[in-house]
Amino acid sequence: MTTFAQLVAEAATRLAPMSDSPRLDAELLLAHALGVDRNRLLFDLGDDRPVPAGFEALLARRLAHEPIAYILGERDFWTLTLAVGPGVLIPRPDSETLVEAAIAHFKDQAPSRILDLGTGSGALLLACLDHWLQATGLGIDASAVALDYARANAGRNGLADRVEFRLGDWCAGLDARFDLILCNPPYVEADAELAPQVKAYEPASALFAGTEGLDDYRRLIPQLPARLAPGGIAVLELGAGQAPAVAAIARQAGMGSWTRKDLGGHERALVLFTCIDGAIG
Repeated sequence: MTTFAQLVAEAATRLAPMSDSPRLDAELLLAHALGVDRNRLLFDLGDDRPVPAGFEALLARRLAHEPIAYILGERDFWTLTLAVGPGVLIPRPDSETLVEAAIAHFKDQAPSRILDLGTGSGALLLACLDHWLQATGLGIDASAVALDYARANAGRNGLADRVEFRLGDWCAGLDARFDLILCNPPYVEADAELAPQVKAYEPASALFAGTEGLDDYRRLIPQLPARLAPGGIAVLELGAGQAPAVAAIARQAGMGSWTRKDLGGHERALVLFTCIDGAIG
């Protein structure tokens, strides 16, 4: 017999060489094995019980660098809890900067129609629909697996009646215009060194974009002006240091831009608008 506190401490020690948050990982895995949430576990750390069935197997998966979100099968993003797993990119807190940028732009108004390109788990689109309760949305992705997760996430968060998901290649085949376009495209350089839990598990198609990490921006941005409604904006996620290069691509497509920084101080969101006489058009 051992206390939960001892189990967490021992697991955290084993996880320390490969995790940036070993104690948190240990707590989440133990809570998952017990079938409770982490907050409930924290009240029970002094309990003296047998090691729960399955805990060691969960710990082994994490020690093999499998992302904690895949092991748990979910990830919190904005106000939502989203299902995730192999084949779909795990939503990152930095991506919430795109939602913040959109809210800052529209202020007391609200976009009516929202498009999310490369929607993945649906994180960006569903977060915005949860904020703007009268808006409707369309999510496009080239991965049928990702779309399955997006549809499931819309259902579990009570948003299925205001969103549609389609298989597609960026804006190909679209003729409607949108007040807000969101996109977290692949932007990692082909030779970039990534953490094992990212490189070995998350879909390469959602990560890599050529030698400079700019290939998808070059394909995508010229398609955006025709899909923006008057006064609309597109908000794209950026990799660290990419803002000048992507803004230059936007200028070539006749679009103006500004950026919003994430909590780490990186220019994470690029807000794009069409230019008509120097104003947002």
